[in-house]
This record gives sequence, C-alpha cells and structure tokens, in this order.
Amino acid sequence: MSKRYTITAALPYTNGPIHIGHLAGVYVPADIYARYLRLTGNDVAFICGSDEHGVPITIKAKKEGVSPQDIVDKYHEIIKSSFEEFGITFDNYSRTSAKIHHETASEFFKTLYDKNEFVEEVSEQLYDAEANQFLADRFVTGTCPKCGNEEAYGDQCENCGTSLNATDLINPKSAITGNKPTLKETKHWFLPLNKHEDFLKEWILKGHKKDWKPNVYGQVKSWVDDGLRPRAVTRDLDWGIPVPVEGGEGKVLYVWFDAPIGYISATKEWAEREGKNWEDYWKNEDTTLVHFIGKDNIVFHCIIFPSMLKAEGSYILPENVPANEFLNLEGNKLSTSKNWAVWLPDYLEDFPNQQDVLRYALTANAPETKDNDFTWKDFQARNNNELVAIFGNFINRVVVLTNKYYDGVIPTPSEYSEIDEETLAAVKAYPAVIASSIERYRFREGSQELMNLARLGNKYLADEEPWKTIKTDEARTKTVMFVALQIASALAVLCEPFLPFTSTKLKSILGHSKLDEEPTWDNVPTKDILLPAEHTIKTGKPELLFSKIEDSEIQKQLDKLEANRKANEAANKTVEPQKDEITFDDFSKLDLRVGTILEAEKMPKTKKLLVLKVDTGIDTRTIVSGIAESFSPEEVIGKRVTVLVNLAPRALRGVESQGMILMTEDENGSLVFVNPSIEGVSNGLKIS
Repeated sequence: MSKRYTITAALPYTNGPIHIGHLAGVYVPADIYARYLRLTGNDVAFICGSDEHGVPITIKAKKEGVSPQDIVDKYHEIIKSSFEEFGITFDNYSRTSAKIHHETASEFFKTLYDKNEFVEEVSEQLYDAEANQFLADRFVTGTCPKCGNEEAYGDQCENCGTSLNATDLINPKSAITGNKPTLKETKHWFLPLNKHEDFLKEWILKGHKKDWKPNVYGQVKSWVDDGLRPRAVTRDLDWGIPVPVEGGEGKVLYVWFDAPIGYISATKEWAEREGKNWEDYWKNEDTTLVHFIGKDNIVFHCIIFPSMLKAEGSYILPENVPANEFLNLEGNKLSTSKNWAVWLPDYLEDFPNQQDVLRYALTANAPETKDNDFTWKDFQARNNNELVAIFGNFINRVVVLTNKYYDGVIPTPSEYSEIDEETLAAVKAYPAVIASSIERYRFREGSQELMNLARLGNKYLADEEPWKTIKTDEARTKTVMFVALQIASALAVLCEPFLPFTSTKLKSILGHSKLDEEPTWDNVPTKDILLPAEHTIKTGKPELLFSKIEDSEIQKQLDKLEANRKANEAANKTVEPQKDEITFDDFSKLDLRVGTILEAEKMPKTKKLLVLKVDTGIDTRTIVSGIAESFSPEEVIGKRVTVLVNLAPRALRGVESQGMILMTEDENGSLVFVNPSIEGVSNGLKIS
C-alpha cells in the first residue's frame, strides 16, 4: 500500500562545494532511499536546500573581500548544479535566503514567542573589542575541554563530536582578529530544552526509538542523561533572519534554529509549485518523516528540532534519523580549510559520465557504523574488480551472445531444468532482500546484495556454457540465454537506487521502453518473464556499462592531493618568533665544532633515539640524538655535522650524551643536518 514520506537531507553550508564526505554521509544514502520509495509506489517529498545564514558564510566572505550574499549566490549555484549532474533527485532544492523561508522561520519564531516557549536572558558572551562585535560560535576557536583538541569551534569539537558553547573553550581566540575575546553582557532568547526533557525521555528513551542506529540513540541518551540546558535561539549578527519581535533589533535567528525550518519552507515552495498541500507532509500523522544527516548534526535533529516542533504543537516528529559516521580521505580527516578533500565538481570534470562509480564506491564503503576511509586505490578496485569484472562483464556477455546467436531477438525457451528453476527462484528473491536492506538503512549491505545478483548471473553462464551448447543443443542454449536475459532485466530494475545512470543505460540496451509493461520493482518477484520471447534488444556494437580505470588516472588524483597538502603546509607554515636577545658574551660561550659521525645504532626500546659515536677533532664522544624516525643508522655514518661540544652531559635512557648535533627542517618539514660543506675542513675546526 502506498505511503507518504517526507525525506530531508542536511542543508549544506554555501561556503564551498560539496565533497565526498558530504556525499557518503548524507546525500547518496538519502537519494538511494528516496529512489527506492518512489520505485515501490510511495508518495515522496525529498527536500533539501542551501543553508545560507551560517557563520562559515560570513567568514568566507571576509576572506574573499566580498559580501555574504555574493558568497551564497556563487556556491548555491555550484552546489545545486553539482547535485543535479550527480543524479541526486531532490524534489526541491531551495535556499534559506528565499523569501518563503524568511517568512516561515519568522512565523515559527513568533508562534513560540507568543506561546511563551522562550526564556529571555541577559548573559555574558565572548566579544572581540578590535572587531567591535560579539563572536558567534564559529568565530571562536580554542581547546576542547573534553578531548584537548586545540582547533575546536565554539559550537562543536569536530575531533570528538562534543557540542559546545563558545564560553566552554579553553584559551579561546577570535577567528576574526586572533585576539583573546572578553566577556560582555547581551540579551537573547533561549529555548529551554530542560522543559522538554520528560517528553524526550518518553519519545526516545522509553519509546520505540531503540531501532535507531546505536550511534544516534547513544548520543541522544547521553545528552538527555547529562541534563539539558536552555539553548540560545538568537545571535548578535548582521547576517541572517532578523528577530521578528520587539527588542530584537540588531539580532538574527541563530542558524541552528533557522536552518531546520528550511525543510518546512522548502516543502511549502515545492507544494505550491506542484499543486499539493504542504501540511500533508508535515502535519499528517500518516506521513513518515526521516532526516538524513551526518553524526555532527545528531543533537540538532534528535533533540533540538523535535523540541521546537513539539513546542509549536502541530507538526509530526521524525520516525528515524539514520546518521552516518565520518568519511576520511587517504588516512586523514577530510578538511575543507586544508583542501584535503575530493570535491564533487572536480570529480565530475575528471571522471565524466562516471557518476555511478563514485556512488557505488561510497556506498560499498559507507561509514554507516564507524568512520571509514576513502582511498583512490579502493575506488579503482571497486570499479575494475566489481563494476567492470562482475556486473559489466555479465551484461556484456549476455548482450554479445544474444546479438551473435539471435540477432538481438530474445529466443523462446524450452523446458526449464532444475538449475533454471533454482536460478529464477533466486532472482525473484532479490527484490525483497535488497528492499529489506534499504528499509533498514543498510545501504552498503543492499549494494552488495545487488552485486551478488550479478555474481549469480555470471555463475549461471559459466556453469551452463551456452557458447559450447550452441554447437550441440540449440534448444538448451535458447533456454539458457532466455534465463540470463531475465537476470539482466532484474539488474536493470534493482540497480536504479544505487546506480541510476547504469539503470537507464541498461534499460535502453534491453529495450524496456518498447515493452507493453516495463518491469518494475514489484513485478520482478511475481513474474517469471521480464523480457518476453521475440522481444528485440539493442543491436550493433555492444555498449559497455563501465570502463576500466587506469593506474595513471588514479596517480593523477593522488598527485593532486599531495600538491594540495604541500600548498596548505606552505600557506600555513609559520616562522617561529625571535627568542629573547642575548649578549655577545652569551654567544661566545657556545663551542661549535665540525665533526664526523663514525658509528650509529638505535637505542633499544625507543622509536626516536640514535646513539652516535662522533669524532669532534677534540675526542671521540657519545651523543644521543632524536633523529631515528628520519634517518637509519646506516644513513648517518660518515655524515659531516655541526656539534655543540660544551653542552653539559645528560643521561638519556641510561646513556650519557656528551653534546648535541645541530639540525633544522627543510621546506617539506623534514629533518636535515646543519653541516659544513667546505671541502677539506678538518674535524675539530671551531665554528664562529
């Protein structure tokens, strides 16, 4: 029976393009789910849009010397067109700068305000005197009080995921000027989350939400068990939706309050365009609401937004919030500021018409239960070893043989053998198996079941060997090819949520549009025949579904990342400030000599230390140096070095070190010796 669904995907900040972390965490799984629901006959509103009022937008605007509106206009178009080219099938992709959103968010605030659902408080907030402004959370960085990460933001630590207030940070500093901010009083409105604790406990902890993902349920339970506190819904900023009540002059709605209302305003915009009633998708108890987000948004979608909806009183609450973990890149955390990312526009340019390869790689390696790592080598292997060698290989063999033996006309089968019956029964089971995975938000599992169907097809052909029976048993060959074509047709239908471009191409090859009744998700398990005998598939040169990706293409991507890494390091490399002045007498106390390393060995049970024997020209002495992670003992023997010979001896791991080898770092951050390069210089020569 058809059901109504409202599916939301987290609104991306319009301060940069979309990258693979966004795709893997939110947009690919949401699209798989929405496509599947449509294929099975449900009424779906798949909603998203650009979040244009976040502080990252104002930071980006300051860096580029333009207005925030310039930034959001630029990136809204880039993000929207990238989603469209990549095949994300939003029913509406809106933006929070739209008039309908400003009206909807203002109305929502006023409703809660009139119902006395806010508390008004004067509190101390961080203030940058030089910039002459209060600092919104993302304008403050500092040390996370939970994990010690020194680059935490004022609203959240991206290292441990803890949600913070800017005043929680240790050693906070302004992201605008770098100064240490001061505390200054200001008035704001707060949503008293503590007032909604009982409701949240009943709805989530005592209710049926234990079928939520463990990471979601666990994080929510931790927050509720910890005790909830009022959360500000307004901010002292000049970019955003003005607070629409008396006393709100110079203040805007806080972005976490404004952004989720964007789902509602985008639905209104879509419903007006399509002649639908938006309230059916937000206020009808028969509608299922599902939020697709990353784990950094769990608190907002499972505690704060439901509390807002409950306080308003007329909205439905989310049935599920299937949040994914984070995706890393080549062993390191994705970072937009460090340009350590694979950007969607770049991918679409470098790999034209290969959207499904990335969709598959991200789904097969989805961070559904833990953080996962994307590597270009794995991307290549997923394509070459699975899409090309399994899925594409099966389809190519079926199409080539059908054209070769029957000029593209599907043969009439004779009596089915036991293996034919078993194979067709297995094919008919796959829609329910894949549907179960999708409905439980296990998209990685679903993608592998789809690949198992392709494996079934390859095994069937390999076992039945129609290229051999064509010479001895024509009737048997016709039956085998007929069954193989039914598998191909099932793949064309069932791959659509995961590989939509491949599905379209395969349906064209098999001529689905020419059938009186095209195969659908629902009739794959009920019909033995998806492609009838005498139906003609596409003839001529076979069209490959997938192409092999060469090592050179992957190396190009790895080289690009390495170049980004070096450029980022160079841009952020800081020269240490000058130390306190010393006198000439202080300097003259240093006795620096030319020496040669005669022997070297690693100090047992340490990673960093080498024990060196050095000829200083005065004597041969032992020096312990922390260079073992950069040089092997064999590499340093014979090296000419600069030695501080009058440094007081010091015991390190039981070995007395009688001096210091002078080292520095090159432009790549690698250790190098500060060594004399003049030929003929003798050990013991004093450096002055």
